[in-house]
Amino acid sequence: MGRSNQISHFCTGAMTVAAIAFVPGFGGVAQATAGAPFLPHQAMYELSLVKSRGSTSIEAARGRILYNFSGSACEGYTSDFRQVSELDSGEGKTTLSDLRSTSWEDGAGKSYRFKIATRMNNGDPSAIDGVAERTGDRIAVKLKQPVAKTFTLDGSTVFPTEQIQRIIAAAKEGKSVLELSVYDGSDNGEKVYNTLSVIGRPIPGDRTIATPDPSTANDAMKALTRWPVTVSYYDRDAKANSGEQTPVYAMSFELFEDGVSRALVLDYNDFVISGKMGKFDVKDAKPCK
Repeated sequence: MGRSNQISHFCTGAMTVAAIAFVPGFGGVAQATAGAPFLPHQAMYELSLVKSRGSTSIEAARGRILYNFSGSACEGYTSDFRQVSELDSGEGKTTLSDLRSTSWEDGAGKSYRFKIATRMNNGDPSAIDGVAERTGDRIAVKLKQPVAKTFTLDGSTVFPTEQIQRIIAAAKEGKSVLELSVYDGSDNGEKVYNTLSVIGRPIPGDRTIATPDPSTANDAMKALTRWPVTVSYYDRDAKANSGEQTPVYAMSFELFEDGVSRALVLDYNDFVISGKMGKFDVKDAKPCK
């Protein structure tokens, strides 16, 4: 894959990363995570280059993700996300991206609204705006941007918050693998990804770790279990030429049972980016009446 496409995936895929890695689960979550309600919070992650490989020469990467999550199973969940990142390919060549997204998912996982805006360098921003409604065994998607369009998805497809809920439920059941088709509105608003989640052994919250951050230092978080998770994203419409299909990208993180994530690593095949939590603030929760 060429450098321009890699950078494009880094930018447009970021919304997916935010949704999957940071958004707590959806309604029904209270039963799946009894004793650990999904936590309204604000988190900041510092991005840096882990390594560069393959045909793409990335010498440095820097940036920041700022993420806000609020809501409840009654009123639905809202996430606001911004990622500003810069890739340095050497000889003074840099690519600056600024991605902003807002999404809302109702407590039953039946409705999903999203707005995404991406700007590359000094170019014009690109926008995606739409809503998806689950009815029976189908999902109807209505896009306003980038073009007005209506289409349907198979009802087995899940939204980002439901994916997180299912990962946590699978982890609690001791499962190590989970396959799901996910729709989050990224790319051109029409993309569905096949995902493979690999879940590791549970990590007790009070275990001493080599690289602590504000989440592991939080007294309340120390009472919670977390799991190492790796999610690989595959283009559902792409066909493998031979052998196994290569994921578009993969991400690894430690997922707490209250939906908070730490130790983020994004693998875009030709380069790998890490996201270390630099700030973590718990927000006031409004429990269901």
